[in-house]
Amino acid sequence: MSTDDRVAVTPGIARLHASPGLAGPGRLGLVTNHTGVLPDLRPAAPALLEAGARLVALFGPEHGLHGTGQAGESEAAEADPITGLPVHDTYRCSGERLDKLLVDSGVDALVYDLQDIGARFYTYVWTMFDLMVSAARTGVRFVVADRPNPLGGLVSEGPLLDPAWASFVGRAAVPVRHGLTCGELARHLNTSAVPQVAGNAADLTVIEAVGWQRAMDAEATGLPWVAPSPNIPTPTTAMFYPGTCLFEGTNLSEGRGTTQPFEIVGAPYIDARFAPSLAALALPGVHFRDLRYVPTFHKHAGRPLRGVQLHITDREVFAPVRTAVAMLATLRRLYPDDFDWRTADGGLEGTGHRHFIDLLWGSDRLRRTVDEGDDPLPLCDPPARPGRWAGDEALLYS
Repeated sequence: MSTDDRVAVTPGIARLHASPGLAGPGRLGLVTNHTGVLPDLRPAAPALLEAGARLVALFGPEHGLHGTGQAGESEAAEADPITGLPVHDTYRCSGERLDKLLVDSGVDALVYDLQDIGARFYTYVWTMFDLMVSAARTGVRFVVADRPNPLGGLVSEGPLLDPAWASFVGRAAVPVRHGLTCGELARHLNTSAVPQVAGNAADLTVIEAVGWQRAMDAEATGLPWVAPSPNIPTPTTAMFYPGTCLFEGTNLSEGRGTTQPFEIVGAPYIDARFAPSLAALALPGVHFRDLRYVPTFHKHAGRPLRGVQLHITDREVFAPVRTAVAMLATLRRLYPDDFDWRTADGGLEGTGHRHFIDLLWGSDRLRRTVDEGDDPLPLCDPPARPGRWAGDEALLYS
C-alpha cells in the first residue's frame, strides 16, 4: 500500500501547492521548519517555488528552520541552502522588532505552516500569534495552511490562561490542552486577542485541511509524522506532553536527555513508594511502571534517577493534564522536603523570576493548591464543553 493510499487528510499546504493562488497575490513569506512538508514528505518551500508561488523569504520559529535547536534555542539565520531564500529567525522576536523584520522582508503575505501538538505552552502557536499581531500592524496578509491537531479535537483540559501570567509559553486565554487546529486557534485569536495588541484584526485566511474530523488523532490522518521538535519524537510523546511538560516547572527530570522525553519522569530522591502510590489513584487510561534512568543532558544529567514511565492503556479516556496534576500532588505528599518548583529562566521573555509552573499553568493556582495539600484535580476541568471553549464561530471542522 502506498503512502497516498493511507492518507485520509489533505493538509492546507498540499492544497496551496496544488493551487498557489489560494494565498492571494503578491510576494509570500513562509513561516515553516522541518515539519513543513507535503504528504509525500517533500519540503514545502521548494515545492511551492516549483509550483509557481511567489515565495521570497522563509521565517523560522523556536528550534530553527531545520529543527536542530533544543528547547529555548533556534538556529543562526542564513540563506536556505535548498531554495537560496533568506531565512529570518523569529524566536524571541516580537513587538516593534518583529514589525521591522516583517517590513524589511518585503513580503505582502505570510503563509504559516508549522505542525502544532495541541498544548498551550508549545511555542509555535505564539510565533503565529506574534506574527499575526505584526501583520495586523503592518498591513501584511496572514494565511494559515492548516494541519490536524495530533491529539484530536474533541477534548480540552485545564483552565484558560490568566493574562497576568502571559509569556511566550502562553500569550492569551487558551486552555492547557486546547483541542483546536492552528487555523481554528488563529480565527479565535484574531477576534479575541490580536486586536487588543495590534489595535485591529489581521487580514486572515485559513486554508483548511480537507478530510480532518475532530475524532482523528495523528495516526488516523494517515499523514507521516515528522517530529515537531527534538523532544517530541512520536505521536505518543505528543499525547503525554500537555501533562508531563508541567514537570519542566519542577526539580524532576521530564525525560529530556533520554530517548523517551515526556514519557518518563524522575529525580534522585524518588523511591519505591512513587509508582505504587500513583497506581493506587486508578487514573483512567494509564499505567505507571517503576523506572531507573540516567539523563545524558538537561536536569540531573549524568545522575542515576528513579521515577516512572507512563504507559497509555486507553487513548479514549487518558487525560494527560489530570494525570500530571495528580502526579504533582502525589510528589508533594510523598516528598515534602525534596520536591520543589523551579523559578523561570530570566532569559525567557515575560517570565522575570516567577515560578515556571505558574507560567505553564497560566496562573499560580496549581502551585498554591498543591502546596496547601488541597485537591488540585478540579482545576483541570475545561472552561467549556470539549472543543467549544473558543466559540463555535472559530471551529472549521466537525
